[in-house]
Order: sequence, then structure tokens, then C-alpha cells
Amino acid sequence: MVDQFVGTWKMISSENFDDYMKALGVGFATRQVGNRTKPNFVMSVDDQGTICMKSQSAFKTTEVKFKLNEPFDETTADDRKTRTVVSLDSGKLIQKQSWDGKETSIEREISDGKLVAKCIMGDVVAVRTYVKE
Repeated sequence: MVDQFVGTWKMISSENFDDYMKALGVGFATRQVGNRTKPNFVMSVDDQGTICMKSQSAFKTTEVKFKLNEPFDETTADDRKTRTVVSLDSGKLIQKQSWDGKETSIEREISDGKLVAKCIMGDVVAVRTYVKE
């Protein structure tokens, strides 16, 4: 299942994230904070199979709880209200967010012991890499 993603992950690199935030429509001030922030990503699963994903930083902590393949309402770190569904496909955890007729996806996978998150909006791709703490 999602066991390989469970744990606390510390960000070690972030590439093209400013362009990704621009593609989402994030304002200048929020992008400045977003570019400086290096959040931890924390994932856990409870006995009922409910997954909890947290993004923790000094600036903001966000948390979502969900079951795979079941749509839910999410308020993102940049305050978008999205309809989100998370699925597991070929070892990748794929989070699709839809709002105002737009869609973005975040594909997370484990590669060489690191968690690699690809944030995709149209033809803009940001890559954020984490190591397990």
C-alpha cells in the first residue's frame, strides 16, 4: 500500500517551485514565503486505512485526512479550495486537485530512498525532494 511513504520527510531541494506557484495563480507575497519555506512532509496511516498527510513549516502547517480513491474537500497552503482525490498507481501516490475549472497534480514516489514530489500544472513541473528523518 502506501507504507513506503509513511514517516517524516525533510525537504532538501526544490526546483521550479516559483513557476509552479505562478501557474496556480498564487500572488507575489505568498510565493516569496513559499520559496523560502522548506516544509517537512509527514505521512501516517491509521487502523482504518485513513491516510494523514501534513506539511509542516514555521510559516504554516496544513493537514489532510483521506482514503485512497475517495474525493474530499481540501484547503491548500495557498488557500485554494479544491476537490481532491489521491490514488496509488504503479508505486506513485498521485494527488489531483481541482478548483475553478483548473486541475493540478502532485505525484510522489520513492526514488533512491528519497521522496520525490513532482508538482504539475499544465506544462509547468516543479520537483521537490525529501529525505527521511
